[in-house]
Amino acid sequence: MAAAFAAFRRFRDLLTRRLTASTNLGLSLRPMSASAQEEASKASPEEAPGHSYESLRVTAAQKHVLHVQLNRPEKRNAMNKAFWREMVVCFNKIAEDSDCRVVVISGAGKMFTSGIDLMDMASDLLQPAGDDTARISWHLHSLITRYQETFSVIEKCPKPVIAAIHGGCIGGGVDLITACDIRYSTQDSFFQVKEVDIGLAADVGTLQRLPKVIGNQSLVNELAYTARKMMADEALESGLVSRLFPDKETMLDAAFTLAAEISSKSPVAVQSTKINLIYSRDHSVTESLNYMKSWNMSMLQTKDVMKSVQAAIEKKALKTITFSKL
Repeated sequence: MAAAFAAFRRFRDLLTRRLTASTNLGLSLRPMSASAQEEASKASPEEAPGHSYESLRVTAAQKHVLHVQLNRPEKRNAMNKAFWREMVVCFNKIAEDSDCRVVVISGAGKMFTSGIDLMDMASDLLQPAGDDTARISWHLHSLITRYQETFSVIEKCPKPVIAAIHGGCIGGGVDLITACDIRYSTQDSFFQVKEVDIGLAADVGTLQRLPKVIGNQSLVNELAYTARKMMADEALESGLVSRLFPDKETMLDAAFTLAAEISSKSPVAVQSTKINLIYSRDHSVTESLNYMKSWNMSMLQTKDVMKSVQAAIEKKALKTITFSKL
């Protein structure tokens, strides 16, 4: 035990030196200035009812749209233990929220996220519970399963999720955004599959989702093997993001405009579309068509079809139509 504790302390000291050296990780974890923190916490909508978290801030940005912010700006939104737990709680609630139709997720402060908070998570990763190999492995299997759910819950949520990325999107940040439906970013953003630099393979979604998002296995392999930065222009060209913006404010305005447009559509139609797009990604065309038949034989009976068709005939905007909650 003494040897294990000594090894843990040495590793902890090494992490401290690496995480505070901007030349190693491309960022600084020094506390933000008072003015920067003030800017990050400017007057904003009140916290959404039922959503009180340590690592997240959830607000009602506009009608039918929730804004989820990674909210540890002083730590560059590093993903601590609370984050991995609270994301699951948050998106499970959103999935059941009949008033919410679209979600925008962004990062408070100077960057989207610096990835996993290694200092906070080190004990879980380096001192797993169990008194032999089998029990330690069993515990780690359970732990990784819970961490994977942190981002899978975004994909399972039937409401479309728009990621608005600025600055760095590192390590776990790539796992997060690849589980989202739409990705916007600023021109100063960059993306890193950082896990190989800390001696592990990405295990919570990037290796599984990124190849399907950008459709270029060679590029995925290069990014995952080297941990190099993918800059915003390359991210746009590869299809990781669909639009670039000059700054965070402009990007968020565009994201909320898009969210408003999506939220004006029938929630039955939009949520059915998301569910079937994800199913089709993981199944053959024939299987997906069969699933679609079974799905729409009930969903086509919604009143939303008649309301939408009538609006088109009368040349009315869908935002003037009232669709029932879902």
